[in-house]
Amino acid sequence: MSDEKKMQNNPINIELGEDVADGIYSNLVVITHSNTEFVLDFIRLMPGVPKAKVKSRIVMTPQHAKRLLKALNENISRFEKAHGPIKEAEGSKLPMNFGGPAAQA
Repeated sequence: MSDEKKMQNNPINIELGEDVADGIYSNLVVITHSNTEFVLDFIRLMPGVPKAKVKSRIVMTPQHAKRLLKALNENISRFEKAHGPIKEAEGSKLPMNFGGPAAQA
């Protein structure tokens, strides 16, 4: 039986607490990895402010990271079909060394 059919037969009861429901705004994510996990640091970078804070850190297995990639690709595709292509801002290149740990394979 596929994972999707197992999930349909055994639905997960997910609770969204008030403290999490509003979400956290992030306009930058720094991703690092080891051979056993991916670390996603969600950051809010404000214009003209030289220091940015990590607002949330998510740690996941490589398998879950790949599922996240697939889910994001599917959702972006659906969004663009409904609303048109997402345009990437020109000239918004950020430095690639934020002082965090280097990615490891």
